[in-house]
Amino acid sequence: MITELTGLPLANASLLDESTAAAEAMAMAYAGSRMKKHTFIIDKNVYPQTAAVIRGRADGLGITVVETDIMHSKVLESKKDDLIGVLVQYPRKDGKIVDYNKISNIVHSYGGQLICSADLLSLTILAPPSTFNADIVVGSAQRFGVPMGFGGPHAAFFACSDANKRKLPGRLVGVSKDRLDHPAFRLSLQTREQHIRREKATSNICTSQALLANMSAFYAIYHGPEVFSQDG
Repeated sequence: MITELTGLPLANASLLDESTAAAEAMAMAYAGSRMKKHTFIIDKNVYPQTAAVIRGRADGLGITVVETDIMHSKVLESKKDDLIGVLVQYPRKDGKIVDYNKISNIVHSYGGQLICSADLLSLTILAPPSTFNADIVVGSAQRFGVPMGFGGPHAAFFACSDANKRKLPGRLVGVSKDRLDHPAFRLSLQTREQHIRREKATSNICTSQALLANMSAFYAIYHGPEVFSQDG
């Protein structure tokens, strides 16, 4: 469901919430730079709770976080030699739907990664983040049949490009075959060294909202793709 809506080829078996998923995305982009770059840019139209968690995570990693209006700022160019990546909201917190193609091209030309924090339900009618070449897409699955619950818990989703698969936080479930040659799901990939030599792990996150992730998947299955289509 997540790969179809985001347009990206890989999605993990859920994370805790949108804010910590965004922080994991930043850490993954940082690892992708081989920890040689130290500036991460957040668009000012990202939700404040997400920005707050990212700032806290960045402090421990030695990453400098810059918040700016990404559509009208020269900060991106000034940080091009030290750029880990950029986080944008889709749609933005002010409700606007922005085409990030230009920003994406600039970020990639500087060697950074574009991370998109997206509203899952909006992706049923909006162009998927893959159309503007987002490298990582995160967000909350709460909109898919999970009550607000006074702020949580809500399962987070995390999708990424194939190039990022070895650094994907959490767990990746894939289809294999059992001993009788029947299709079978299995744990294909876990965070590197999550259980041993933990100080060298690319991510130590191990909390997911599996029940709530399944609830959201069943919600989508129950309603079916035609209900979520633009024509319907």
